Amino acid sequence: MSSHGTPIPMTSYACGPLNGHAEVPGDKSISHRSLILGALSVGETKISGLLEGQDVLDTAKAMRAFGAEVTDLGEGNWSVHGVGVGGFAEPENIIDCGNSGTGVRLIMGVMATSPITATFTGDASLNGRPMARVTDPLAEFGCQSVGRKGGRLPMTLVGAADPVPVRYVVPVPSAQVKSAVLFAGLNAPGKTVVIEKEATRDHTERMLAGFGAEITTEVTDEGRVITLTGQPELKPQTIAVPRDPSSAAFPVCAAIIVPGSDVLVPGIGLNPTRAGLFTTLREMGADLTYENEREEGGEPVADLRARFSPDLHGIEVPAERAASMIDEYPVLSVVASFATGKTHMPGVKELRVKESDRIDAMATGLRANGVDVDEGPDWWSVHGLGHGNVKGGATCVSHLDHRIAMSFMIMGMAASNPVSLDDGGPIATSFPIFEGLMGGLGSDVRRDG
Repeated sequence: MSSHGTPIPMTSYACGPLNGHAEVPGDKSISHRSLILGALSVGETKISGLLEGQDVLDTAKAMRAFGAEVTDLGEGNWSVHGVGVGGFAEPENIIDCGNSGTGVRLIMGVMATSPITATFTGDASLNGRPMARVTDPLAEFGCQSVGRKGGRLPMTLVGAADPVPVRYVVPVPSAQVKSAVLFAGLNAPGKTVVIEKEATRDHTERMLAGFGAEITTEVTDEGRVITLTGQPELKPQTIAVPRDPSSAAFPVCAAIIVPGSDVLVPGIGLNPTRAGLFTTLREMGADLTYENEREEGGEPVADLRARFSPDLHGIEVPAERAASMIDEYPVLSVVASFATGKTHMPGVKELRVKESDRIDAMATGLRANGVDVDEGPDWWSVHGLGHGNVKGGATCVSHLDHRIAMSFMIMGMAASNPVSLDDGGPIATSFPIFEGLMGGLGSDVRRDG
């Protein structure tokens, strides 16, 4: 069952060439952070291009519950009148973050150092995901948490009345954990230090600096050392949200595997901590080029042109690249199915604790569609069949995971037989215009029944 209603079965059929412009939605990571930092500023933050998927809308609703004035002005334009750092009010009701692990973990970080209590819940998928990776470091600030067995939602947090700054080494690469600790450090006196051994997406650091926080990043023998001075007065900003590279992955990968395709995806954020997929695709032999490279709002941006690439080959994806493309491995595994030879993907244990166990979900679906997959605790390998040899024909399970759902719909566009999905409803959490956008390019995705 989808997170926001009854199941929506879908089937994707082989299609002719995909052509045109793919205007994908705004970046989800930046959309979440724009709303949160706007709520922590004093004055009005204006946002354009906000992703209006359910995950981000749930974060907007949460910011209202904590006292910020959040207004939808239409067509992706939003206004946030903030309450300032430490100004969150105690919410009257439970905070429902739906399917969004990013939303709930960032919001927990923000409230952890204010003397208020809040209870968080989500859909079945989110309530099955571990929260201790965030609540453990938040406890070092003085925040208390009580949840279900295994540190799972629903969970109540009691914010620290007298927070102390912390020095925290992130145990596994996770932008969510890093960001939660930095957000908690905003309302703690002194300097909070976060050390990450492997670089993860740095939108939080860039945006904190843009809103006026005193934050520095230094590369040392320990890794990236990020130092934040607490209790700043954040200044409201005008933010144009770049288009989401994780959403761009779907039309890009579809164009690469569907014969005759030529798709331009304009205005995509190419932050180096997010662009690992595009580097990997080029190494596999994909015809993928960057056009009109520029900078917008402190983030590198370009137009991506993707063309059908009949001679894809498998590669070893460097483990150190995983953090820059962790959400793109499901659709990469689809492309790997149409490549010749083995694509090996190590260092990806984070995929086991996403909206679903993404390695298991994709491996099961790929095998059902005739593709051999090997897997271990933190790696997997797809044995590609080459273009024209992927059988398809199976019904796959989405596991309430939007990226699993979209990945199998992309597969159906180039497989010999249609690929079906038990529930495409979760797609709306991150890419509500997916069906219309892909249909406009020439795909044939249908809702069943």
